[in-house]
Amino acid sequence: MLADSIRRLHDYLETTFPYGFLITIADNDSTDGTWPLALGLSTDLPNVRAVRLEKRGKGRALRTVWAQSNADVVAYMDVDLSTDLNAFLPLIAPLLSGHSDLAIGTRLSRGSNVVRGAKREIISRSYNLLLRSTMGVRFSDAQCGFKAVRTDVAQALLPVVENEEWFFDTELLLMAEQLGLRIHEVPVDWVDDPDSRVDIRRAVSDDLRGMARVARKILSGAAHIPVPVSVQHARLPAGMAWQLASFAIIGVISTLVHLALYLFFRALMPPLAANAVAVLITAVANIAANRRFTFRVTGWARAVRHHLEGGVAFLISLVVSTGGLALLHLVVPAPSTHAELIAVVVANGLATLVRFLLLRTWVFNPRRAKQAAA
Repeated sequence: MLADSIRRLHDYLETTFPYGFLITIADNDSTDGTWPLALGLSTDLPNVRAVRLEKRGKGRALRTVWAQSNADVVAYMDVDLSTDLNAFLPLIAPLLSGHSDLAIGTRLSRGSNVVRGAKREIISRSYNLLLRSTMGVRFSDAQCGFKAVRTDVAQALLPVVENEEWFFDTELLLMAEQLGLRIHEVPVDWVDDPDSRVDIRRAVSDDLRGMARVARKILSGAAHIPVPVSVQHARLPAGMAWQLASFAIIGVISTLVHLALYLFFRALMPPLAANAVAVLITAVANIAANRRFTFRVTGWARAVRHHLEGGVAFLISLVVSTGGLALLHLVVPAPSTHAELIAVVVANGLATLVRFLLLRTWVFNPRRAKQAAA
């Protein structure tokens, strides 16, 4: 398969691709005939080289090759060429034009054409849904083996990407979103390889541990990355990228606690009262967590003021969620508990953006903090 894939890729790049290229075959400590075959291909074909690594790991291979590259753009694709090569130029073009900083293929777009088994489809969609709901990401397909990065961006991100295996490119994308870098998505035609040797159970376990580690890094403020001058135009306002991620993670935890409290108090009192008590209890913990992790304010100075002003922001949640429940009971005389939970979640979602803006621009405004310090 390796020889056929490399020759097919080389033929495509030579006859169709309008830019210079170098194909790198990264061998991860293989024990079969892969390395001699890779050496033979690098001898037979121009602009093909082979790199041998003594340790295994997808992330380790990409890190090694990308760190040494002097190209304008680095990219990788699965050796089985599951992705149609006609998507490669649309993947690269936004990076060379300066429009985007990273580009990824997506199998989850309406414009994609995907052939794969139900098991892999369910696992892939569940994983990406988990990323969006817990990490607040905007990209749709973290696992597609068809990605490209501007080299200066890749080399700036590599020092803070810890994973050396399958979670590597997901972590790379998470760190890129921390900076507000532009991630371009290309719908792809993709055919599953039935001979894939990926251990799905182990990969899922590693991915979940990786997500937890990155979440801790974001909350602790350790996800700082030096941004190249060439990509600083793509950044969000100072500090907002990691603030959004931290706020989203804390928000998910707060929502789950709020729903649990609502279910508990719903058995003891009417729905509007149960919601009010649940909002009140979660408000104090949420403000304290955002104060410490999202906006990095520590110590007792101005703590009371922050909680009082944060309480104003949470009044929005109370008003909106109470209004949503009242509207539900007005439209449906005897709604189910399930319907009440949906109404609470939707209403809180509407209030979340306003609450973040209030916390950033008013309660924890950096200008106010500087004035207080002066």
